[in-house]
Amino acid sequence: MSSAAPRTTGQDPLWSVDEHLEDILATVRPLDPIELQLLDAQGCVLVDDVTVPVSLPPFDNSSMDGYAVRVADVAGVSEEFPAVLEVVGDVAAGQSDLLHVGPGQAARIMTGAPLPPGAETVVPVEWTDGGLGEGPVRGMTARSLAPEGAAGQVCVYRPAEARAHVRAEGSDVKAGERALEAGTVLGPPQIALLAAIGRGSVRVRPRPRVVVLSTGSELVQPGEELGSGQIYDSNSFALTAAARDAGALAYRVGAVADDAETLRSTVEDQLIRADLLVTTGGVSVGAYDVVKEALSHVGDADEAGSGIEFRKLAMQPGKPQGFGSIGPDHTPLLALPGNPVSSYVSFELFARPAIRTLMGLQDVHRPRTTATLAADRALSSPKGRRQFLRGAYDDGVVSPVGGAGSHLVAALAHADALIVVPEDVESVEPGAEVEVVLLG
Repeated sequence: MSSAAPRTTGQDPLWSVDEHLEDILATVRPLDPIELQLLDAQGCVLVDDVTVPVSLPPFDNSSMDGYAVRVADVAGVSEEFPAVLEVVGDVAAGQSDLLHVGPGQAARIMTGAPLPPGAETVVPVEWTDGGLGEGPVRGMTARSLAPEGAAGQVCVYRPAEARAHVRAEGSDVKAGERALEAGTVLGPPQIALLAAIGRGSVRVRPRPRVVVLSTGSELVQPGEELGSGQIYDSNSFALTAAARDAGALAYRVGAVADDAETLRSTVEDQLIRADLLVTTGGVSVGAYDVVKEALSHVGDADEAGSGIEFRKLAMQPGKPQGFGSIGPDHTPLLALPGNPVSSYVSFELFARPAIRTLMGLQDVHRPRTTATLAADRALSSPKGRRQFLRGAYDDGVVSPVGGAGSHLVAALAHADALIVVPEDVESVEPGAEVEVVLLG
């Protein structure tokens, strides 16, 4: 599977973080495009540029409730010397048969309604007496309550410049312009734009379906009572939430006991709904770490190009890792370690980029920056390992959160960054510049 060559330490080959990630991203391919209805396309990545078939707005329309008038008829007016205009009728949003506004005339117009022929500007209703003859008003009376408001006379107390309070045709986007670029993730504003230009469906890469399962006979579901030697299963919840955060449709499978046949059967059952499988636990060297045994015989593991390779990485936490493809469709699978912090850090470094690659995104990684280390003492790091420490980042400064232990879930919950200590660095002094992976 790999084109890279690990360095060796004694009998055990040791892979770098970059080599492992390179292998994963070289194997994972973006999902094939499909045509989806707009709401089904939310969170998906646009495959093609979208051009505007009709200008937005498609016609000149009013941005206010008021009166459509000619500029000359309201020039120089004031409350002391108002313009008295003949109201020729109403222009409502959606109306197609428009009135004509001539000299000395006004049409009562609603927000979003087309500017009628002959009118040059819109006077807000608050600048008029609303046809009541009792000084400036605050708004219009509903037509159903006072239909006579569409006729008679109106006093205008303030002048308006040409095209004041008028949304010009094409002032948002013009026909033929590019509305959205290929590669755009479709969120609510993008869905709104597509609907506004008349697109009922769009060609996208679908959100990947990610199945997450944890292993371990000691795991109990939250909400149940703990027995002796048991702990709650947090990994499957954390990784399912992380997969959704990355943009996937994620499905959590309950914890699987340390039994190779049960695990093998569970994984095979999940293949039908998975574009990516993520397991956590059972990848180390213990007598009950059954993931290696189980996954070496899943589906078509003996077929060329299939099978899972287990490795040791030059990183902390997260040294044991597994990756490959399984089943008739060569579904990619990532086997992550079981300690909570190891599992989550591994997901951020390897599974998240894989998910973003399946989505068809160009930039698949979390943003990185440099920051000044704020700490009470120097941070130590094992020689030859790239260490990822939890941190809290704020305006160019990062502080360690918790210790280096891979079981410290509480510390992870308060971290929004990973402090990266390179393989050739064994100590980082307070005040030093460090690389930071931003998680939030």
